[in-house]
Amino acid sequence: MSSDNQNMLSIPDKSFLIKKYGSFESGFEVLLERLESELKKHIDPFLHPTYKARVKDFESYYRKLLRVFSSNTDKIIGIGSSFPIITDIIGIRIVCAFLQDLKQVERILNSTFTIIEIERKGADRTFCEFGYESTHVLVSIPEDLKEGLLLPENLIFEIQVRTILQDAWAEVEHELVYKSEFSPFDLPLKRKLASINASLSLADIIFQEIRDYQTKLNCEMDKRRNSFYSQVDRAGSYAMDLADEQKEIADLKENNLPYVQGTIDDMILDAIEAHNSGNLDRAIKIYTLIISSQPQPAVLSVIYKHRGMAHFASSDYEAALQDFMSSVRNNPSDFRAYYYVGIVLSVMNRDEEAEEAFNKSLSLNMYQPYLYLRRARSYYNMGRYHDALEDLDRACSLGLNKPEEKNLRMKIAEKMDTI
Repeated sequence: MSSDNQNMLSIPDKSFLIKKYGSFESGFEVLLERLESELKKHIDPFLHPTYKARVKDFESYYRKLLRVFSSNTDKIIGIGSSFPIITDIIGIRIVCAFLQDLKQVERILNSTFTIIEIERKGADRTFCEFGYESTHVLVSIPEDLKEGLLLPENLIFEIQVRTILQDAWAEVEHELVYKSEFSPFDLPLKRKLASINASLSLADIIFQEIRDYQTKLNCEMDKRRNSFYSQVDRAGSYAMDLADEQKEIADLKENNLPYVQGTIDDMILDAIEAHNSGNLDRAIKIYTLIISSQPQPAVLSVIYKHRGMAHFASSDYEAALQDFMSSVRNNPSDFRAYYYVGIVLSVMNRDEEAEEAFNKSLSLNMYQPYLYLRRARSYYNMGRYHDALEDLDRACSLGLNKPEEKNLRMKIAEKMDTI
């Protein structure tokens, strides 16, 4: 008797499997919900992927059982048992936006579940071959999730991890190749499919590069913003050392600046890194070079804001004020630009003007606890103690809990006691 016949004979009778599968089906469905909920509990605090979950219907299970028995019995658990298990009766697909997310999901799975096997489908294909890429993870089911359910022995489940583009390609390829009687063996058609696959793979790489750039830029911007606020808190009233900003573009280019021919994004990142490292002159020169290229108003508003922070860090408050006001002119709906104008004016002891800028910022966004604190300081300096206390109350109602707020309250109480 041939080995194929032996394999076929080892599969239980189909009518028996139908009944057996039916007895497990409700348990499969409940287990699927529990597994998806468990995955979300561990993954969603870090990422926000899309989940696609399904239990194979009996016909799909049986077709795959026949196919796998005839080709690769390693993919069947419990050969010879009354109910052989294929590895993906229960399957959950996790679809992420970026390639880096796939690695993070895999790390979370490794730290949360008992992993049986990880298979990276498509990773071994050459550049001229088409086919989807996907990470398939076979996972043991935690005992507590099986509680109260009728399930077959040795049941595991499969998690597929893909990007959005990998998932889209897999869906289309499934329709074109696996569900069609005609497979595209014709060379021109194969080339077209390979070209599409390569384009999607390249798009995934480019999306990840853009995300990496944004992550780095946001990190540098956070450092710069925190440094700015720290200096604001330390700043007092002292003489201003005005700087001469009338620099020629030719001088900037001669000063060993990279990215003179690069993109604005490159220049912004370089400037912010220089700013965060304390090289304020270099940062200001790069910002000035960007401004000289006259980008769109929305971009100009951002650059003026960044250069204003660099001037402020250099204690050049007048130059900082002019830059923040230029930011406002280029984007009158930016509440932060008005806020920064108010901050500089208050540091320069121009509290009445600062109040006007703070009010304008609040008219665009009234949920700014730190702004209320800073406006309270201006009110304190103007002797408007009741207004200052009201602002401190507003700041606290929005979650502000800082020593500066309590210190200012004490100062106000001392002033009001002497009135």
